[in-house]
Amino acid sequence: MRRGIAATALVASLALAATACGGSDSGSDTASGPVTITWWDTSNATNEAPTYKALVKEFEKANSGIKVKYVNVPFDQAQNKFDTAAGSKGAPDVLRAEVGWTPAVAKKSYLLPLDGTEALAEKDKFQPSLIKQAQFDGKTYGTPLVTDTLALVYNKDLFKKAGIDLPPADWADLTADAAKIKSKTGVDGYWGSTQGYYSMPFLYGEGSDTVDASAKKITIGSPEAKKGLTAWQGLFDGKGLHTADATADAYAHIQDAFVNGKVAAIIQGPWEITNFYKGSAFKDKENLGIATVPAGSTGKAGAPTGGHNLSVYAGSDKAHQEASLKFVKWMTSAATQEQIALKNSTLPTRQDAYTTKVVTDPGIAGFQKVLTAAQPRPELPEYSSLWAPLDTEWPKVATGKESLDKGIGNARTSFAKLVPDFSK
Repeated sequence: MRRGIAATALVASLALAATACGGSDSGSDTASGPVTITWWDTSNATNEAPTYKALVKEFEKANSGIKVKYVNVPFDQAQNKFDTAAGSKGAPDVLRAEVGWTPAVAKKSYLLPLDGTEALAEKDKFQPSLIKQAQFDGKTYGTPLVTDTLALVYNKDLFKKAGIDLPPADWADLTADAAKIKSKTGVDGYWGSTQGYYSMPFLYGEGSDTVDASAKKITIGSPEAKKGLTAWQGLFDGKGLHTADATADAYAHIQDAFVNGKVAAIIQGPWEITNFYKGSAFKDKENLGIATVPAGSTGKAGAPTGGHNLSVYAGSDKAHQEASLKFVKWMTSAATQEQIALKNSTLPTRQDAYTTKVVTDPGIAGFQKVLTAAQPRPELPEYSSLWAPLDTEWPKVATGKESLDKGIGNARTSFAKLVPDFSK
């Protein structure tokens, strides 16, 4: 899951419009010439896209009958753009889809089922929960490319100066540690995010969630959920606890403070590993601590499973689908995933890609260990969209402009519109 990625300039949008559809590419292929498929890559244009561009060239060299038109699409625009393009029969042949999008897009019949195809020929090599997360209505619509989750990332040196040897086991420990760090170093011990996605560990820690998909029930207002959110709210006020930032640039502010040693711990995902190392606090990569998110009162800790799948457009013709399936298989192979991990410090989705070279990166090794606490998302097309109402309400709650009860109530009302067949 990528958070806080800004929209690109108008030039990028115009370029996208000019290269968007796989359908228009079909007409340019000749019977004897290569098949040209279009791939929409939603990775970060600065930190990750160069690796994917290079891999496209490698694929084309190894597969002379296939050309790949690479288009980098802003993450925060891609799902809507794909839906629009697919609705007009002009979608790209391959989409790098966030895991939460896969069931939502599959529900609209825009994606090709991959079961029994070349793209899932090595299905058993992938982490089973990631395959499950790529499914909808009993069929698999994506091949896992990269995965992620949230962890407590911390500055080992600042913790050591405060006399703290181990990362906090629960939220109470985190509160106590933050106060110690402030006393000993003058630096805040923790800075929390007001974004909905980052509140999920607090719900999971109480055995709750935004909804119970199997029971078709909205659970954001349950006693368990409120208990978790009360713990979340409490981490914006106290000694060593940074006050809430509800500005548009909050994500960047938190990240900058952490990488430069101005705050000792935050909750973050592996997509920022390369940026951690660019900060003054982590010139020595070994100073980066990575731990499972603190547990709730149940003693359990959990964070959402994120990541991206490669999906194939159902509206492409047979030749383009076959070429796309071959491309997806190649891009998600162990060898290719190893290259991606080494270049981008992202987490592979298959165990055989965690080679000796890959796990020498302390960031990848650290996040690999916390994956066991990652909680798969339910097979609910609307699930990821439930975070949007939280993004509206939680900043107001965290900054004291709205009570927690009111924020929860407003979120429930918004949820009822997104999942109208769910009970409250």
